[in-house]
Amino acid sequence: MASDLMAVYNRAPVEVERGEGVWLHATDGRSFLDCVAGIATNGLGHAHPALVQALTDQAHKIWHVSNIFRIPGQEELAHKLVSNSFADVVFFGNSGSEAVECALKTARRYHVANGAPERIDIFGFAGSFHGRTYAAINAAGNPSYVEGFGPRLPGYEQLNIDDADAIEAAIRRPTAAAIIVEPVQGEGGARALDEAWLRRVRQLCDETGTLLIFDEVQCGMGRTGKLFAHQWFDGVAPDIMALAKALGGGFPISACLATAEAAKGMVVGVHGSTFGGNPLAMAVGNATFDIIAQEETLANVRTVSARLKAGLEALVARYPDIAVDVRGKGLLVGVKLVTNNREMMATARDHGLLVAGGGENCIRMLPSLLLTEQEADEAIVRLEAAFAATRASLAKAA
Repeated sequence: MASDLMAVYNRAPVEVERGEGVWLHATDGRSFLDCVAGIATNGLGHAHPALVQALTDQAHKIWHVSNIFRIPGQEELAHKLVSNSFADVVFFGNSGSEAVECALKTARRYHVANGAPERIDIFGFAGSFHGRTYAAINAAGNPSYVEGFGPRLPGYEQLNIDDADAIEAAIRRPTAAAIIVEPVQGEGGARALDEAWLRRVRQLCDETGTLLIFDEVQCGMGRTGKLFAHQWFDGVAPDIMALAKALGGGFPISACLATAEAAKGMVVGVHGSTFGGNPLAMAVGNATFDIIAQEETLANVRTVSARLKAGLEALVARYPDIAVDVRGKGLLVGVKLVTNNREMMATARDHGLLVAGGGENCIRMLPSLLLTEQEADEAIVRLEAAFAATRASLAKAA
């Protein structure tokens, strides 16, 4: 039967019914160990009791009011974010793209407030992903996302992460407004940027008055074993940061965090959102934050990710004809393949394991932050079954 939905997704043949923790159950009775987690979004797994309770309690009170009124949950969650980060102020939206849009607008408004409206240039990086809205796709510059949508937006350019000279020249340009980068790239191939790279960019931004934006939509909120990915390195905090995905534990929430200085141009009337920071979202967001920010949760990410990485490295060593590298940080893990990553996603699914795709022919594993060591071991078992099946298929074809 033909679908009435716009045909923009290449959907996997799985019709989901319910989830419990790291397990996802389909309507046909199949169960999957979910290492996609809504693309790093269900950070506490499926149907976490505390989130269910928070949502249920709030649903009996009030769902939505306009941002012309004060929403206590916003004040509460903003205080938690500010108290645990570099930031002084927060704006709430609904999606990662919205958080990025706010970050980009904040950066340009900063320079206007400083009397330098000519500073409009935003520099992103090849292989990055910042969302699907028009400014976000221009910031990343992925040809498959920008082609066919009319002229490119002015003031957006892409650099190569490995081209230090070009990066420095861009930041020193008189029209430079901001650099936007993911401390750990997600869709771009689970590439974790190192301390020296981040520290040098921070230094150049400080020297030139260019703002540094971190897109931690995917790598933030505990994903790397720190509350925010950049917190692994002292002294490399951004001026502005975009958050979403795990911030709501599966409920649509995003946030743009900024220092008071960086946000000086964001005054009444220049930005807003109808649904951003609604009471339902804030109830779930506060409950989610309280669990993710616990040292017990972050320690679990560090412990389990080390076990998962070790298991994956051993697996790659056993199957050099299938995979060549393990990369990423924490529970944002990439496995670079020799064989086609899209085909491997399907084969893993046939063996009860859900993994995501990624750039540079990677598959990504983005499970719940509450994944246990036993569940990590089971993920390795199922991925090895997929590797073995792929090897057998290649041998048969030869």
